[in-house]
Amino acid sequence: MLLWLADYLAQYYKGFHVFNYLTLRAMLSILTALAIAIWFGPKMIDYLRRLKFGQAVRTDGPQTHLVKSGTPTMGGALILVAIGVSTLLWANLSNPYVWIVLGVMVVFGAVGWVDDYRKVVEKNPRGLPAKWKYLWQSVGGLAAAVSLYYLAKTPVETTLIFPFFKDLVLPLGVFYILLTYLVIVGSSNAVNLTDGLDGLAIMPTVMVAGALAIFAYLSGNIKFADYLHIPYVAGSGELVVICGSIVGAGLGFLWFNAYPAEVFMGDVGALALGAVLGVIAVIVRQEIVLFIMGGVFVMETVSVMLQVGSYKLRGKRVFRMAPIHHHYELKGWPETKVVIRFWIISFMLVLLGLTTLKLR
Repeated sequence: MLLWLADYLAQYYKGFHVFNYLTLRAMLSILTALAIAIWFGPKMIDYLRRLKFGQAVRTDGPQTHLVKSGTPTMGGALILVAIGVSTLLWANLSNPYVWIVLGVMVVFGAVGWVDDYRKVVEKNPRGLPAKWKYLWQSVGGLAAAVSLYYLAKTPVETTLIFPFFKDLVLPLGVFYILLTYLVIVGSSNAVNLTDGLDGLAIMPTVMVAGALAIFAYLSGNIKFADYLHIPYVAGSGELVVICGSIVGAGLGFLWFNAYPAEVFMGDVGALALGAVLGVIAVIVRQEIVLFIMGGVFVMETVSVMLQVGSYKLRGKRVFRMAPIHHHYELKGWPETKVVIRFWIISFMLVLLGLTTLKLR
């Protein structure tokens, strides 16, 4: 929106052309989202507290969590508003990728909001039934997948790229739609499973979003893409602005979500953020790199799958409790130690993902 205004004003003063630089708009997007989150955070927390939108805590989990009962949840709505406003202000709104990412965020955020509302307000522990949750996630994921498939202008935009290998690629054709759907929905649920401790999910999300901003910037520049032997996707550079807004909004939310948390993200934030990371990774053709950088999310998801599968097949549990962060809590690790160690693991995995830019 402000880019259009800057282009109009540039005919009177050429200095406004500076807003055409992606890097500047990305930085302004970070600062805008951060300011929105920090400014409106206290007001939102007070509002949620007055509405009695408090988190219900499982009694069969770590006993240290019982003190969290009643802490306001659904705070992820603040993150989504900050991302949305910042993106609308600083992104090029004629870019279709911007609208696809925002559309995915809105759809998955709405699914999470309904789930949270049923749990918190209607006191329904099941929330939104799983079949309906996955149905609407599938609708959002498939809509984005089909849109991206028909937007693709070159074969490379529907080709699976294998990191660490220069020439190992797999043309997907129409199966690109299936892969995109799986990445978006899988990433959404993986982040949601990780959101169980104060600050645990949001900081890895911020780190992965920051790394995806680098991939988006390079993929959207034909010279850098050619030099690094990564796919050139015209227009993908604009996603740097959205990634920046995620970083800013995430850090602003962490201000209140750090231990001891004043507010929880809830499904409204976790489902949407995971889906957004997934769709951005698909656009810049880095699905496997997302799998590497989001290793903490993958680890949490696999721990749940192993726990459920083992219990159904053998009647025995693999972990003391799943997701795996609760397992370490029950082993005696303080919550803050679990969170910080998972952050460190995330940081190392993000760096590993970034090395794929040169190690080919």
